[in-house]
Amino acid sequence: MRAKAESRLTPRERLARGLTYSTVGPVDVTRGVVGLGVDSARSTAAQLRRAYERGQLAREIAAAQETIGLELAAAQEVVANLPQALQDARRSRRRGPRPWVLAVAAVAVLAAGAVAFSIIRRSSRPEPSPRPPSVDVQPRP
Repeated sequence: MRAKAESRLTPRERLARGLTYSTVGPVDVTRGVVGLGVDSARSTAAQLRRAYERGQLAREIAAAQETIGLELAAAQEVVANLPQALQDARRSRRRGPRPWVLAVAAVAVLAAGAVAFSIIRRSSRPEPSPRPPSVDVQPRP
């Protein structure tokens, strides 16, 4: 049984095989030379594209450096004005609640919690029955 899928040869292998065999030699030599030419053209095009992209990349890097320079200048200006801005912010800041107000609120919350705990504790205990027990409490020997 013959394999239907033949392995594809690279142009270099085809050229070598064409030079080796005399029967299919001229066809393989021609296909090998054409394949090497196509591969060479692709390689040259890729190199040209890379060179173009490098040039474009260089332009993009220059633009990015200019933008970074502008941002750095703006940041330096902000840092230079920072002490004055902090001073203005301190003046305009409203005062928070006084510490004694917070202490009173904490005591009130604790007192409310204690009252709620004692009420819940009392309601969970069973009340003693007013009637006497129906069974003798003292065990007999």
